[in-house]
Amino acid sequence: MSLVTLSGAVARMGGRPVLDGVGLRLEAGELVALCGPNGAGKTSALRAALGLLRLDQGMARLGGEDLARLDSRARAERAAYLPQERRIAWNLPVIEAAALGAPFLTGAAALDAARAALEEVGAAHLAERGVADLSGGERARVLLARALASPAPALLADEPAAGLDPDARLLVMDRLRARADAGRGVLVSLHDLGLAGRYAERVVIMAGGRVLADGPPMQALGPEILARAFGLAAVWVEGPDGPLLSTRRA
Repeated sequence: MSLVTLSGAVARMGGRPVLDGVGLRLEAGELVALCGPNGAGKTSALRAALGLLRLDQGMARLGGEDLARLDSRARAERAAYLPQERRIAWNLPVIEAAALGAPFLTGAAALDAARAALEEVGAAHLAERGVADLSGGERARVLLARALASPAPALLADEPAAGLDPDARLLVMDRLRARADAGRGVLVSLHDLGLAGRYAERVVIMAGGRVLADGPPMQALGPEILARAFGLAAVWVEGPDGPLLSTRRA
């Protein structure tokens, strides 16, 4: 049973199609990278998979159940979400903000999960600070901890590495990879094709609201597909830790 499924998903915004027959699935124990140029439909696909974007056609399922039949608590129990937006509306203490990632746990259990997640992302020392007083990079770590605090079997993350320093990008991906290795399913949208090739079992390439490719990194990030989606010339080269993707403008 797939943790997340989109079948024939069609959605429009302002009369313009943002998803055009998208099929997507996420299984337990895998990290799937969702890649594509700006406006490809990556964020729309993630939001549709969580019921945050209404489908005009098709179906979305979480844990094998139709999203339309699940209330907000049931959805939160099945999937955690790390949105692209890093703004937090209230100046909560960091520990409380991180605990919001597990809204269906009891107070003490949620705080314990938040502390463990903050420790995991190197932000335990920020626990009593207000989130409004943090730098952008610190806030990104807190929001990652909020998502990691959830015990939900699926974790969906929208551009979690965008705008971060190189070491922070690797930290984010290492933590998401660890969740997949522990048996959860992770679906993450990425602009960095190198990170996608390094961390994902499968890469899904989108363009124009459609899926162009879905397969292992060396297949989905092949020269023909990247030329079509991004206008890039690409080649896989052997690096010290395995194959690496090298790209340049075509």
